Amino acid sequence: MGGLPAWLADANNGTDQSPHMTFSQNIARLTPSATVAVSTLAKKLAAEGRDIINLGAGEPDFDTPGWISEAAIDGIRRGRTRYTPSAGLPELRAAIASYMTAGTDYPAEAARIVVSAGAKQSLFNACFCLFGPGDEVLIGSPYWTSYPEMVTLSRAEPVPVAGSEDRDFLLTPGDLERASTERTRGLIFSTPSNPTGAVYSKAQLGEMAAWARDRGVTMISDEIYQEIYFGDEGAKAPGALDLDPGSVGDLVVTNGMSKAYAMTGWRVGYSYSSPGLAAKMSAFQSHVSLNAATPSQVATFEGLTRQGDAARSKARMLEAFRRRRELVTRLFDELLPGCPYVRPDGAFYLYFRVDGAFDGELTCANDVCARILEETGVAIVPGEAFGDPRYARMSTASSDEEIEEGVRRMARVLGG
Repeated sequence: MGGLPAWLADANNGTDQSPHMTFSQNIARLTPSATVAVSTLAKKLAAEGRDIINLGAGEPDFDTPGWISEAAIDGIRRGRTRYTPSAGLPELRAAIASYMTAGTDYPAEAARIVVSAGAKQSLFNACFCLFGPGDEVLIGSPYWTSYPEMVTLSRAEPVPVAGSEDRDFLLTPGDLERASTERTRGLIFSTPSNPTGAVYSKAQLGEMAAWARDRGVTMISDEIYQEIYFGDEGAKAPGALDLDPGSVGDLVVTNGMSKAYAMTGWRVGYSYSSPGLAAKMSAFQSHVSLNAATPSQVATFEGLTRQGDAARSKARMLEAFRRRRELVTRLFDELLPGCPYVRPDGAFYLYFRVDGAFDGELTCANDVCARILEETGVAIVPGEAFGDPRYARMSTASSDEEIEEGVRRMARVLGG
């Protein structure tokens, strides 16, 4: 879907020690993750002594709850450091199945769960096992930057589909129908959305699921931000498993520990699917990475089974994310009225237009974000990473002080 701009690529390229090496066609269209590249560049500049505010990373600024970390340490001391089954510890798969299906009509079957090294691997497992040459996969746009790359690595063709800007880009069956062909085999989207923070209602999910079922399309719902939701207090965002199983066709739901539990570096994700697909993904994973790190699985089991402690930890983080959502939208309304944004109902981002700053030199979001970093020291992600060069994404997973200072600095370039 396009390579990194020079200001990111130059700072993130390594030295090629083998100039005569040829590379596989499997990676001919592969580009590095723009979100990772922005964060890497921001850290590099900060290490060089620049005054940098990194609002690019999709990572909570909270420490993992101590009681979860202690469980992993205790597990290491007790020798929980050996291989596990490829799909994960049996007791963890059972706990995840109960966690994901609580309050739904879906069966809490461990055989439907595959534990992976992060939700990113869970998504790639699904893409690689479901799609191949000649297939097309619809991707809700704006999209998380890795979706098209995962589909391409599966040797299928990613097809971005944008909903109406008036609906915060949320898809409808009509949008999907217009983009589909006889080769369409899959649909991938996130809710709450990265990068917009928009959230599908249960009714909207039901409409898309019915469309996918009727056309034999597998629906992949990425729900990694499900518990970072600004709707009813204590509630998760609506998810695909809230639907009547009889109304849904082939379905994969992915989630993980990175966001709501502040466990990004632990690398634990998981998927819920049919037992048959789960077995295939487990077999595939057994040849790629085998299992998620055993101490991380032990920590995850603790996080999902000590429900009272987990609820208190997540509530504290959610309160901060909600407060920051209010802070950043107020600041944009006051300082950047020329930068319309999607008001987020979940996740921890603000997705906003920067095309008001376009001129003879600044012609796309890449240009604007490069200028902002150069002149103000604020790192944000250009919308090209998400499929729309009119927009940029900033993270609100930073302190209130950094968010306020970052927006004030951006206003110097964006002309508030």
